[in-house]
Amino acid sequence: MPLTSNLPSLEIPDYSLFDLLFGELDERHENKLAIVDSGSQATFRELKSDIEAFAGALAHRGIKQGDVVALHCPNSTTFAVALHGILRAGATCTTVASLATAEDVEKQIKASGATMMLTTSSIGWAGARGAESAGLPPERIIGLTGLHGMGEMLAEGHTAPDVDVLGDDIAVIPFSSGTTGVPKGVQLTHRNLIANVLQAGAATEEALREDTPAVTVLPFFHIYGLTALLNLCLYRRATQYTMAKFDLLDFLGIIQEHRAKFAFIAPPIAVGLAKHPAVDNYDLSSLETIFSGAASLQLDLASQVEKRLDCVMAQGYGMTESSPAAHIRIGHDSPLDSIGRAVPNTEYKIVDVETEQLLEIDPPREGRSEPGELWIRGPQVMVGYLNNPEATAATLVDGWLRTGDIAELDSHGNVYIVDRFKELIKYKGYQVPPAELESVLLGHPDIADAACSGVIRQSDGEEIPKAYVVVQEGKSLTADEVMEFVAERVAPYKKVRAVEFMDAIPKSATGKILRKDLKAMEAARG
Repeated sequence: MPLTSNLPSLEIPDYSLFDLLFGELDERHENKLAIVDSGSQATFRELKSDIEAFAGALAHRGIKQGDVVALHCPNSTTFAVALHGILRAGATCTTVASLATAEDVEKQIKASGATMMLTTSSIGWAGARGAESAGLPPERIIGLTGLHGMGEMLAEGHTAPDVDVLGDDIAVIPFSSGTTGVPKGVQLTHRNLIANVLQAGAATEEALREDTPAVTVLPFFHIYGLTALLNLCLYRRATQYTMAKFDLLDFLGIIQEHRAKFAFIAPPIAVGLAKHPAVDNYDLSSLETIFSGAASLQLDLASQVEKRLDCVMAQGYGMTESSPAAHIRIGHDSPLDSIGRAVPNTEYKIVDVETEQLLEIDPPREGRSEPGELWIRGPQVMVGYLNNPEATAATLVDGWLRTGDIAELDSHGNVYIVDRFKELIKYKGYQVPPAELESVLLGHPDIADAACSGVIRQSDGEEIPKAYVVVQEGKSLTADEVMEFVAERVAPYKKVRAVEFMDAIPKSATGKILRKDLKAMEAARG
């Protein structure tokens, strides 16, 4: 039988995300800081007022309920006002990656059907150029931080439109990261986002409170940043300190200066917290919880961070298609290397990849199921991919979301992510998870970062595990030393059989290793 969350079920209201976050603003929160960035700040009252005014300005410029507006903006109070202003106007927002090229922007505008682009020159001109190439007229390409930007729009004093936004209306269309394929537009409703804010709020209730200053440095354009950082902190009435661009020293400085208690990160930041010498130069004693998401966090790395910073290392799991949170492990009720149990109102199961039969706990495997694909079902799961019924049918099966992640299940209902199904290395009939090898490599004191992928060996055409390694500054390693280190810690068939040293590992904005880039690099070499 599928498993369900052990947390109490929640009632999911049928109204807009704006109603959830700002519909009832308690007097004691009105003058509390909601968001602080490097150049501005806003209280909860100011934020709500600016959102209403920006919604009015958009309506004055012809944005109607159901229109799609593209948002290309780094983390800031400006992003928060623009996003929620779009939704308050009854429109749908498609968020664009900060580092997107003009070509990327053009494709996304055309695919999403966006009729307006909100952008800023602070991250370059790709947004404006891409929107122009997509055919948007000049008056529909708005620079938020320019002379006639958001400040002037707010000063116009337009009243927010009278729109009736329902839970089933599409709120956002983020595009999946495309780390293993072509990005697809993910349709998430107001109900999806509301459900996930409430679910994540329930799962983190004791750790993230209104008296918990939080650092939100991962990009808001990504669903993890949008829901779990921006909107969850707004919902919990916690002051959040955000950054337009991540810098480790600035991140550490914010924690020290503002006595932050909660920090959202991705695994690459965890690597820095575990290994970078500068960490010792900052007072991080206020930190109570560090929450990692966007990519799998391995046991050794989590343990290193907990030990060095004397805090709780938490982990969340999800996908763009699940708004994103499906599982959250916080505290030590679940093993450190697991993603824990499901958030409220969520079912999950592990199925055989080939037969799609439910996998049960296998006592000979020390209380773990055989590895299989993780499927989840709940109110946070998307309604489908935009204009892509084939991909939707392949991903949603009777309401179940096929995650594409290989996982194992223990007797307590905890889930352990093994790797992406499409990224498993097939060596002599064995399946080798790259993430497991990466965890071992990061345990080496002289390795700053690492990735693994399967490559075809020219001598015999066999796919073998190859390691891509970034050496700590001032240290030196040979390929033989790296391979020997791994061989001493894994089964023989999992050994690394080739090593390449690199200056940096290619990763997405949210920290996912871009194995497709590694494979493209290998393919280019012939």
